Amino acid sequence: MKILLLAPQPFFQNRGTPIAVRMLAEVLAAEGHRLHLLAYPEGEDVEIPGVFLDRICSFPGTSGIGPGFSGKKMIADHLMLCKALRLVRKGDFDLVHAVEESVFIAVVLKKLYSVPFVYDMDSCLSMQMQEKFPFLRPAARLMSAFENGAIRRSAGVIAVCRSLEEIARQRDPEKLVLRLEDVSLLRQDMEVVEDIRRQTGVAGPIFMYVGNLEPYQGIDLLLESFVWLKKVQQEAALVVIGGKDADISRYGEMAATLGIGGAVHFLGPRPVGDLACYLRQADVLVSPRIKGNNTPMKIYSYLDSGRPLVATRLPAHTQVLDDKIARLAEPVPEKFAEAMMELGIDRALREKIAAQAGARVKEEFTRAAFQRKLIGFYKRLEEMLSRA
Repeated sequence: MKILLLAPQPFFQNRGTPIAVRMLAEVLAAEGHRLHLLAYPEGEDVEIPGVFLDRICSFPGTSGIGPGFSGKKMIADHLMLCKALRLVRKGDFDLVHAVEESVFIAVVLKKLYSVPFVYDMDSCLSMQMQEKFPFLRPAARLMSAFENGAIRRSAGVIAVCRSLEEIARQRDPEKLVLRLEDVSLLRQDMEVVEDIRRQTGVAGPIFMYVGNLEPYQGIDLLLESFVWLKKVQQEAALVVIGGKDADISRYGEMAATLGIGGAVHFLGPRPVGDLACYLRQADVLVSPRIKGNNTPMKIYSYLDSGRPLVATRLPAHTQVLDDKIARLAEPVPEKFAEAMMELGIDRALREKIAAQAGARVKEEFTRAAFQRKLIGFYKRLEEMLSRA
C-alpha cells in the first residue's frame, strides 16, 4: 500500500516515540509498502529504503518541541494538518497511519477524502492532558468523546500497552486492535565509554535512573526514598542520567536540601546508543513513575540490562512487570525505599530477578516479535480493506 505516516514529533531523535516510528517505518517498508513520512522540521535526516521523509515548514518560536501537550505542538500540528490536506488531495494514498494526536488530522482526511486510517495509540490523550493541566478536567468528557470517535472511525488501532488496548476494545469491541509493545534498545556489544565509579568516586551500590525529569516520572519520590535508604546503606549512591539543565538544577537543589546532595549524581543526557554501558554499571535500576498509563519505553531496556529493577506498583508498570522480573512498590517513599534496600543488600536476589527479566525480554520484547506482530496486523488490515 501507499501509506501516509503522520509523525507529530521531531524526527529523527533518539528518544521514545521517534525511535518507535523509525522501527515501524523500517518494518513496513521492508514488507514492500511505500511510506511518505511527514514529521516536524527538527530532527536528523535519516535514510530508510522505501520511505520518503518529508517535513512541515518551520514556524518562529516553535523550535525545541518536547514530549507532551504544549502550545508549540498545537501550532506544529496545525501546520501538519495543512500539509497533510495538500498531500492527500494531490496523492493516491491507500491508508493514513496516524501516530498519537495526528489521529485527529486523519479523521479530517477520512471525512474529506475517504482515506482509511490506523490509530497508532501511544497514550490516552485525554488522560494525559488532564494530568498535565488539571484545569482541563471539566472538559474531560468532551476530550474523551473526540478520542472515542477517532477509535471508532479508524480501520484499526495499534496500542503500545495493555491498558491502551483495553481502552480501544472498550470503545469499539469489534475493532481490529493490536497490542504492540516497545522493545529493548540495548546493543549487546557495548563497551564502557564512561566509568561512573571512577568519575564519581562511588564505592557502594549504585542505584540508577535514566530518562527525562518531568514531574510524572516521580523524581521527587525517588529522592525522598533515597533519604530513607541512606539511613541503612550509607555508601549507596544515586545516579541520574538525562534531563534538561533547568530540571537538573532544581532537583540538585532538592537533593541538597534533603541532605543527600553528595550522594546524588546528575550526569545529564547521554546517547541512547550508549545506554547499555551505563545500565550495566548500576547495581539496581529504578523507575519511580507516579502518573500515566502507558509503559515507559526504557522499561524494556531495563529488563534486558542484566540488572534488577525497582518500579512503582502502578498500571504503567504492572501491565508489563510482575514480582518475578522486578520489585514493585507502592509510590510512597518508605515503601519504595524498602524495595530499593532489599535489592541493594541481597546480591543473590538481584541476580535471580535480573536473569528472569532477561528471559522474559527474549520471549516477548524483541525486534523480531515487534516485526511479527506488526506484519500480521497489516495483513489482516489489507484483507479487511480489500473486502470493503
